Amino acid sequence: MTNSTSARPRQLALALAHAENFAREDFLASASNQAALRLIEQWPDWPGRVVAMIGPAGAGKSHLAAIWAAEAGARSMGARTLEEASLPTAVATGALVVEDLAPGEFDERSLFHLLNMAREQDVALLLTARTAPVTWPVGLADLASRLRAVPAISLAPPDEALLRAVLVKLFADRQLDVDEALIGFLVARIERSLAAARAVVDRLDREALVQHRPVTRAFAAEVLSGPLPATET
Repeated sequence: MTNSTSARPRQLALALAHAENFAREDFLASASNQAALRLIEQWPDWPGRVVAMIGPAGAGKSHLAAIWAAEAGARSMGARTLEEASLPTAVATGALVVEDLAPGEFDERSLFHLLNMAREQDVALLLTARTAPVTWPVGLADLASRLRAVPAISLAPPDEALLRAVLVKLFADRQLDVDEALIGFLVARIERSLAAARAVVDRLDREALVQHRPVTRAFAAEVLSGPLPATET
């Protein structure tokens, strides 16, 4: 017979979305992103009309791109949606963000025409990618030439200080009081990316709601006892 007093009550956690805030005041600066942040803050005094911001998944590229887009009045589009017919509309404000460019995952001719438009029509372009454009194995020779001229600013994976600060902020955004023991435990366990920090805070918040328990180091150790999934952004 099951002992009902030993079973902890559970409730369904509502799937309430916690939207990311990409405002400037929500960006946490550190040595790992200093060069890229400086680039954004120097707008419009850039080294060229086209700049690439490169770094691993979860390093903060999208947040910085959103900050620049708000400042420059830029539109934003994903690399896979690049097509020649949509380019005039995309650059209508004179500034454009193209996110997640990766070899083999964009139309080369469309990107070539976009880079030409940036030069001929004085359009500002911010490209985000994981690797520098000069390294991409493209088949269009003219595009390869254009990409070699694109300056690239790098972001490193978040350092420990930044990861700690991000975790504290993410918990605070959900009105969760946590202590240093929990933060230290998580920093040592999760992969070093902002995406991983967001994922683990979301997981602990949801499970704490289900179990009616506070988010402590002991609780986190229990919830995260298995392997953590890889995360990307």
